[in-house]
Amino acid sequence: MAAVPALKRTIRFRDLFLFYVVSGLSVRWTAMAAAAGPSILLVWIAALFCFFVPLAASVMELSSRFPEEGGLYIWTREAFGDASGFISAWTYLMSNLPYFPGVLYFGAASTLFAFGGGARSLATDPLYFISFSVAWLGIITFINIRGLNLGKWLNNLCAIGAVLPLIALVSLAVIAYFRFGSANQFSMASLTPHFTLGNAVFWSSVFFAFGGVEAGSAMGDEIENPRRIIPWAILLGGGVLALGYIGGTTALLIALPSSAVAGPDGFINGVALLSSRLHVEWLIAPVALLVGLNSVGGAAAYLSSTSRLPFVAGIDHYLPPAFGKVHTRYRTPYVAIGLYGLAGVIVALASQAGTTVRGAYDVLVSMAIIAYFIPYLMLFGAMIRLQSRPAGPEVRRVPGGKPVAIMLAIIGIISTSATIVLSVIPSADEPNKPLAVLKVVGGSGILIGAGVLIFLIGRMRMRRALQDIAVKG
Repeated sequence: MAAVPALKRTIRFRDLFLFYVVSGLSVRWTAMAAAAGPSILLVWIAALFCFFVPLAASVMELSSRFPEEGGLYIWTREAFGDASGFISAWTYLMSNLPYFPGVLYFGAASTLFAFGGGARSLATDPLYFISFSVAWLGIITFINIRGLNLGKWLNNLCAIGAVLPLIALVSLAVIAYFRFGSANQFSMASLTPHFTLGNAVFWSSVFFAFGGVEAGSAMGDEIENPRRIIPWAILLGGGVLALGYIGGTTALLIALPSSAVAGPDGFINGVALLSSRLHVEWLIAPVALLVGLNSVGGAAAYLSSTSRLPFVAGIDHYLPPAFGKVHTRYRTPYVAIGLYGLAGVIVALASQAGTTVRGAYDVLVSMAIIAYFIPYLMLFGAMIRLQSRPAGPEVRRVPGGKPVAIMLAIIGIISTSATIVLSVIPSADEPNKPLAVLKVVGGSGILIGAGVLIFLIGRMRMRRALQDIAVKG
């Protein structure tokens, strides 16, 4: 790998901790989970120990072994070679593109609650949702091109949009419990998950609500002393995630019937119902705005971190060298950030701009389903593979050393593999199930194949460049 151009180390412990909060804690998951009933609480606990703990442990050690810019790309490249490193980065950045309109649409829907019943008429207006998404993606991209010293403050501010609404929700739920009792019954029967194929598919998606802790390491050369602060930021951020998801879901289950929080606006609708019931309607508007801010923060965190992957791939010449450029004034990978932001805007437009384009967007989502999980498989695989390499005294190892590290990585691989299998299963209301499976599997194959093709083209371009240098020499 060529030397990474000088980047500015502006991310401190506070910034990284809040980054993990805003990238990992999305309040929409609490409502989606609560709609499934009290048994989802045990699924949250299983997700914490079977996915988040292995992921956090792997990221802590891998980021300590290789703290450079690129994170996941570097780890899998060191473990399995250049091709694996590129494909893991490619699938990760491509699978995140449909995430941007998804999370921003949630924020757009929630924000409407801040402006009364008249504004709610926009809930079915595609122009409103696309304008909200495109405008925020443009702002996020511009701010991050200007530098992480500015972009980190957007992440920090938006982290408040995750924490304060959950604190408000828990507070309202406690008051509602003492006034009215629990809206759902908590018993051994209600807390026991009942296995059906449909439930298992939903449970697997809940596991990946804990994903995202790997994203911060992509900015390794922009973090002050990454070996020291990444583990502590992960531990503290992970604690907030666990409390937020489990505590927020419990609060909704105590305060409201499961049916009251179903749908994309379930969280803010639940807060609105609770506020009206407790005669504190003034709370609805600020919470709605904060939830909107939380969605903006999710998009900002992933755009700022994931855009570093094509940057490092550009330095390695597997993408055009322009991707590896650093702005002389702002000291940011401005080309990689700008193009990734533009790609996010295109996907957001595709989600609403007519039936044909909407069909293209649906294909992109199908392509991204399996591709989203592949980087996690490779990350856990890299954790196992790299245990054979000696680690210097500066490397922070998983407590218990090699046996514990391998055991945790295997648990992560099992959880991820099960999710991949379940993600292929079509929903019960899907009219053409074989076609649905074909779209997911075939689309994912096309996406991975495109990555392989781009990698091979980059490798041929690099070989020609080396041959030219040898001839001239």
